[in-house]
Amino acid sequence: MWYEIKGDRVIFSIKAVPNSSKNLFSGILDDSLKIKIKAPAVEGAANRELVKFLSKSFKVSKSDVEFVGGETSKRKLLSLPLNERVREFIEEMESGKSV
Repeated sequence: MWYEIKGDRVIFSIKAVPNSSKNLFSGILDDSLKIKIKAPAVEGAANRELVKFLSKSFKVSKSDVEFVGGETSKRKLLSLPLNERVREFIEEMESGKSV
């Protein structure tokens, strides 16, 4: 499963693709949420861009987006607050609608 709800937080399993033309959600791939990130995978730039993108997308503060695992890997686990926007996103992805 590409996400796990734990209490008032959700943990996303993310496949990050750095050096993309723009930041965007690219769908579900092998039980991971594929996210394209503009920044290169150099000195944590892609991770910072990923946190910024998720915080803007889900209207949460950057400090609320936490790495649970995979900080130096392309496959990452990130935890963020489970708000209404996140719930709607999960429903849209589950139903196959584009975001």
